[in-house]
Amino acid sequence: MSHFVNMEVFSNYQKYIDNEQELRENIRIVVREIEHLAKEATIQLQVIHCDLNKINNACSLARKQIEACAEKYQKLSALVPAGQYYRYSDHWTYITQRLIFLIALVIYLEAGFLVTRETAAELLGLKTKHSDGFHLDIEDYLLGILLLASELSRFATNSVTMGDYERPLNISHFIGDLNTGFRLLNLKNDGLRKRFDALKYDVKKIEEVVYDVSIRGLSNSAESKDEHKAEPVE
Repeated sequence: MSHFVNMEVFSNYQKYIDNEQELRENIRIVVREIEHLAKEATIQLQVIHCDLNKINNACSLARKQIEACAEKYQKLSALVPAGQYYRYSDHWTYITQRLIFLIALVIYLEAGFLVTRETAAELLGLKTKHSDGFHLDIEDYLLGILLLASELSRFATNSVTMGDYERPLNISHFIGDLNTGFRLLNLKNDGLRKRFDALKYDVKKIEEVVYDVSIRGLSNSAESKDEHKAEPVE
């Protein structure tokens, strides 16, 4: 009796499916290791919301966890077949965005400026060009930066609680510049656009904190501005 279907073909399909599942599982294992390191860094940085004196130490400890992620990304790079980055990128997209946020927070706390995509990629051992293979996607970088705004709005409020009345003003200037920068972009990506839309609420929250500090005369900056305005015009 003749067969109209070559069963050997299905055996080959099964081998392909098995190999694919094994590859994805290996990728998930490495991603979980990265997630663990990111979680440890996040825990270290949470101290900024309750003790300003521990910021430098928290940043130093978080950096160690972040730098350890570079080795994990190298393992991912070795696993992913050439030219198939986006086929598997859904496994590491979220955690990469989270790490960009953590890097951006550390850099801001240490130096007060926005980390560039190139610097963030270097810290994670990633490339910046798609043609180079395993890289830091621009949208992942931007989404990570937008996560920073929400954290800083919370930090501004907690800084006042801890008696630092100047920090909210600095954060307000930083987030204001960030908001201006994002407005220069023509965002069409749904996820990125929605997250950017939420930025205006972070800006508003920080402005409210600055206003409360200023109206109560707690900020030296606000007091100096008031004194300047009170000077008679000759």
